Amino acid sequence: MSARFDAARWRNSKGLIIVEFALVAALFVADVYHHIFFSKTPYLLLLGWLSLRLRGLGWKDVGFTRPRSWGTAVLWGATAGLAMEAIELFITQPLLVRWTGKMPDLSDVTVVEGNWKLLLIFLALTWTLAAFGEELVYRGYLMGRVAGLLGDKRTAWAVGLIVVSIVFGCGHIDQGGTGMIENIWNGMLLGALYLACGRNLTAAIIAHGVTDTVDVLLMYAGKYPGIH
Repeated sequence: MSARFDAARWRNSKGLIIVEFALVAALFVADVYHHIFFSKTPYLLLLGWLSLRLRGLGWKDVGFTRPRSWGTAVLWGATAGLAMEAIELFITQPLLVRWTGKMPDLSDVTVVEGNWKLLLIFLALTWTLAAFGEELVYRGYLMGRVAGLLGDKRTAWAVGLIVVSIVFGCGHIDQGGTGMIENIWNGMLLGALYLACGRNLTAAIIAHGVTDTVDVLLMYAGKYPGIH
């Protein structure tokens, strides 16, 4: 009986959160040293799923569920995604390039230019690995774990937003300093949208997918600013 009690207490303890953060850090370090095949997102998704299962929860408990209104969620998501893209292309990126002297390293994606087969693959990855996968991991899973560590109050969620946005930016280290800062900013916007929607992920997933889709389409057409 006491063993069961101790196990239940451990599943809901801050100690478990710290262990999870250590595993997340290990995945990031492994990725930096190129020990992660293709993408760390599937591994983070697995970790998030295991964490939720241990605590008797599911993805719906962190916001991956039907929104109150599909129309409102799609409208907010699409509008936010287009606004994020416009801010990035015409404000933040030019300022960062002027400051750092470097464009974000998008060489992994620019190979799509003029290649419709790669375009289809990249669009599929945009909506699965990036939009769904990264929003489930960073906004759905990690923000809640940071907030849980700090007491799950409003200020804890604000700290979670900042911390996880920085982690999200660092997750794009392959894009260089400019790309990392851009993604920290994007993470802040996506996290704020998640919170504004009552911690429902639908609008954030759509916004993420829309902004990345515009990027991929511009690169396919050879029209992404600063690339040529």
